[in-house]
Amino acid sequence: MTQFRNLIGGEWVTGVTTVDNINPSDTNEIIGQASHASAQQVADAIAAARHAFPKWSVSNTQLRSDILSNIANELFARKDELGELLAREEGKTRAEAIGEVGRAANIFRFFASEVVRIRGEKMASVRPGIDVEISRDAVGVITIITPWNFPFAIPAWKIAPALAFGNTVVFKPAELTPGSAWALADIISRAGTPPGVFNLVNGVGAEIGDALLDGVDAVTFTGSVRTGRQIVDKAMGRMIRVQAEMGGKNPLVVVDDADLDVAVGCAVDGAFFQAGQRCTASSRLIVTEGIHDRFVNAVKERLGKLVIDNALKAGTQIGPVVDKRQLDQDMRYMDIGIKEGAQTPIKGELLKRATPGYYLSPTLFTETTNQMQINREEIFGPVASVIRVRDYEEAISVANDTPFGLSAGICTTSQKYARHFRMHAEAGLTMLNLATAGLDYHVPFGGRKASSYGVREQGTYAIEFYTIVKTSYLSV
Repeated sequence: MTQFRNLIGGEWVTGVTTVDNINPSDTNEIIGQASHASAQQVADAIAAARHAFPKWSVSNTQLRSDILSNIANELFARKDELGELLAREEGKTRAEAIGEVGRAANIFRFFASEVVRIRGEKMASVRPGIDVEISRDAVGVITIITPWNFPFAIPAWKIAPALAFGNTVVFKPAELTPGSAWALADIISRAGTPPGVFNLVNGVGAEIGDALLDGVDAVTFTGSVRTGRQIVDKAMGRMIRVQAEMGGKNPLVVVDDADLDVAVGCAVDGAFFQAGQRCTASSRLIVTEGIHDRFVNAVKERLGKLVIDNALKAGTQIGPVVDKRQLDQDMRYMDIGIKEGAQTPIKGELLKRATPGYYLSPTLFTETTNQMQINREEIFGPVASVIRVRDYEEAISVANDTPFGLSAGICTTSQKYARHFRMHAEAGLTMLNLATAGLDYHVPFGGRKASSYGVREQGTYAIEFYTIVKTSYLSV
């Protein structure tokens, strides 16, 4: 039985408890065992990162670039193998998983280049005989907490810039995907990273969450709104830098002039693929009166043809839900929607396949209102609601009537509507004739309102979180 241990100060360390890592496509298979760290071991990891920071923070930029390139190269070389591991423990299809590992590799490769492009400024002082230089310093020890739905990509877009800009890291992955985290940590540890610069600790947030924030200089988190708010509050109490990417209740607006095939493709991809387990999923389909019935019928037809099966099986388009707790949550919201009066032209059902797993077919709610609970709270499953509206003006109003503001899309052939939507959608990401889920690795990512707190992630914008601006005066 493979044991996914903790990496502390360059050594692989056994934790205090072990938890089975179960394949959601075949619950008879135990992939390995996660070795959960104690609060004291978390403190040891933070101490190791603190000890390594002074030397690493001023290390040669070419050294850091080479290390990140080594990580990228191994991820690329092993993307099929690692993609299969990811598909087994998370449930996304093999093709999606391989693509995610490739994306993680591209992120490390991108920041391998950014290391040697760190810029400063030199300015004239208003006082004679004085020069002013503006540079960037590393922040320090950074705690990185990531979710299970993208267990290679999201850690990559946090770890890569943290290391690139001279910080040391304590990484706490999601409990459901310890194998992917262990594989990534193993690659990082063998890429030339000095001991203590990168540390991995497994565990449950409720048990080691406080320890992860003690004695660090910053924390970056992706996960639920409830946990994110708790982390922000604790970080602010400790006066440390904090970044939180949280939930979404993302609208896809479909107006009368939309290309029906394009709109249906955007809706089905954005709302249901990866079992709807994406924070950018299109969970609210806001459709104008003139196209509503044709759109619903076309989506219903498309959903009926989807292949839901084992994540590793050829031809599978959607794998299982990640675990029983998530499955129960999806089923609970299905009941809530029905009690609220929503119609279900497609109602999710538990499916039996050759191997026992958490297989759930999609649910499409219709005749819903934006005030229903199913349209206010993030479900994080293969569930979407159609909201009928009169026209574009009502559609944009409904789209913005949400506590969230991560991603928003519109399907239209009108430049007028497209331009207005881009300018007025209250979201960090807007999509035109594209699914609300789907991101490039080299551009900024983040939302507004309850979806995000702090500066943007990814791309050149990542430098804002992982560095501190320093202004130096020099008498010449």
